[in-house]
Amino acid sequence: MSTLMIQGTTSDAGKSTLVTALCRWLRRQGVSVAPFKPQNMALNSAVTAEGGEIGRAQAVQAQAAGLAPHTDMNPVLLKPNSDIGAQVIIHGRAVTNMDAAAYHDYKRVAMDAVLESHRRLGAAYQVVVVEGAGSPAEINLRANDIANMGFAEAVDCPVILIADIDKGGVFAHLVGTLELLSPSEQARVRGFVINRFRGDIALLQPGLDWLEQRTGKPVLGVLPYLMDFHLEAEDAIDVRQSAKAEQSLRVVVPVLPRISNHTDFDPLRLHPQVDLRFVGPGQAIPGADLIILPGSKSVRADLAWLRDNGWEAAIRRHLRYGGKVLGICGGLQMLGESIADPLGLEGAAGQSDGLGLLALSTELAAEKQLRNVRGRLCLGDADISGYEIHAGISSGPALERAAVHLDDGRMDGAISEDGQVLGTYLHGLFESPAACEALLRWAGLENAQRVDYHALRERDIERLADLVEAHLDTARLHELCGLGGEHA
Repeated sequence: MSTLMIQGTTSDAGKSTLVTALCRWLRRQGVSVAPFKPQNMALNSAVTAEGGEIGRAQAVQAQAAGLAPHTDMNPVLLKPNSDIGAQVIIHGRAVTNMDAAAYHDYKRVAMDAVLESHRRLGAAYQVVVVEGAGSPAEINLRANDIANMGFAEAVDCPVILIADIDKGGVFAHLVGTLELLSPSEQARVRGFVINRFRGDIALLQPGLDWLEQRTGKPVLGVLPYLMDFHLEAEDAIDVRQSAKAEQSLRVVVPVLPRISNHTDFDPLRLHPQVDLRFVGPGQAIPGADLIILPGSKSVRADLAWLRDNGWEAAIRRHLRYGGKVLGICGGLQMLGESIADPLGLEGAAGQSDGLGLLALSTELAAEKQLRNVRGRLCLGDADISGYEIHAGISSGPALERAAVHLDDGRMDGAISEDGQVLGTYLHGLFESPAACEALLRWAGLENAQRVDYHALRERDIERLADLVEAHLDTARLHELCGLGGEHA
């Protein structure tokens, strides 16, 4: 077993992208490879085959490696539920909520889980490609680090440092990050990758020569900026859209303070007939055909935010004029009559009034529901697949008009008697082509095109592997992966 770690000079430098690219590139050569992220802080997550929860990016990397997602690929997941606190998930299961100070001390315990998962992956695969978190040069986070150099030192693996030139300051990022590392950590960095370059590479070459001379580290390659490229975001919301048809369905989504699994909307953002708008605080709420209330890590607090920002009145006005409203997971709970959190799982214990658009009530329970599911959507009897990640248990007469009939015999969600309001616990519902088409028709899009989102994701994973082959030093990558000349 060999381990190679990708660390970045900043968040969104391209770590997730490069790990995905390397996993597919190695798989093409017949190498058994697994992705790994010791610690992830994100509200976009996925459900594994064994019913655990990991970061969404690791599920995509698993696809690139040709594997089913597994909790060992992301043994520690932190899901923020306040500015200073998060739910701590170890090996796919929520164990506690902690503030940042308490977690800092807990990292010694979390490191045991990290090393345990890494050992298991190492025993099963030839190469483990590891993604760091943020930057290794965050001075205040270096003590007890398990996400970057702390992990690399513990398992004695080489590191590639990636930086995003599109942000500007790429040489300062690389040199500055290296300078802030200890001598042993500096020696662990075996080379640089520069990401998202556009322009004439000849004009960049003097800078690359200087960088290699200044640091003594090789530049392993420069990856070009990809247009019309999509990879599910680890946390940040991507507001880019593909070209739209003249007559598009207008969809708006409020950007809740604790919005979760906003990757649900990537198939809509990429759909040629959908004009998707994310609306943040202080922004005017535009007219729309469909309003979607997304998932939330703090449902009651985010519902209060919705009210404070004028969404309740906007939703009622939207419905009066014949618009449609869809709620997903926490959004479904908001559509009901009440939300109770007696254990204080997402903040102060208590109960909040819902929007009252569906006759159901929700109570948050200690045990989180984690499932991958399949079924039939009530609209057009369309095939649907998705995943459940929720602590709430909903009950009430609205559920008798189920939105989804699941293959395991359960009913999910609800649709109002007038057909204007629909809610479901299923994340990923727009990834099913038939279900996406049926939902768009329900929302008012006649002659909705069927788009295969999985095929689009697979296409872009292949494009990433092509970039590795064309723009990186593959001989050096084979060496760093412990493959020598065997696959060169």
